[in-house]
Amino acid sequence: MQVIDHCKGQPAKGESRNVLIESARIARGKVTELAKLTARDHDAVIFPGGFGAAKNLSTFAVDGKDCKVNGEVERVLKDFNKAGKPIGLCCISPVLVAKVLPGTEVTVGHEEEEGGRWPYAGTAGTIKAMGGKHRVKELALVAVFSLTVFHDAHVDTANKVVTTPAYMCETELHHIFDGIGTMVKHVLKMTGK
Repeated sequence: MQVIDHCKGQPAKGESRNVLIESARIARGKVTELAKLTARDHDAVIFPGGFGAAKNLSTFAVDGKDCKVNGEVERVLKDFNKAGKPIGLCCISPVLVAKVLPGTEVTVGHEEEEGGRWPYAGTAGTIKAMGGKHRVKELALVAVFSLTVFHDAHVDTANKVVTTPAYMCETELHHIFDGIGTMVKHVLKMTGK
């Protein structure tokens, strides 16, 4: 698949990227290939979202509900699920678990666009078509009089899967950050450590 120039919002001509090298650049540290990840050696797994999840970890960007999930991603999701270890996913990546573990409850936010606030709301219907159970969640709920801000994630306790909408919503970056933080906190709590 093509590399996206995020400044222009379009494919970058003549560019290619190595996912492992890009991961190391972003993480600023040592990374290893997914083939070496096992549930035996880790307490939980968290999948980021974005174009990479839809284009590199699966064919969702092109094939929608008929997508194929990368074999190593599928193995990791099944292994962690079978081991009863928590799985966290944000943004578009909940489609991975919906495809691999049918019946799992996930959220990508709302099911209606609501004037452009949820531009990828159609993904909820696709999740259902793949056999997943979509749950509507807010990224930020502000109670005006009490000044309470709540950043939501959905927890499927039966499958130990935690999801949050992240960039599926057009909102301020701090709401996305806080929603992902909520997801991570739930995942860590489920490890029991």
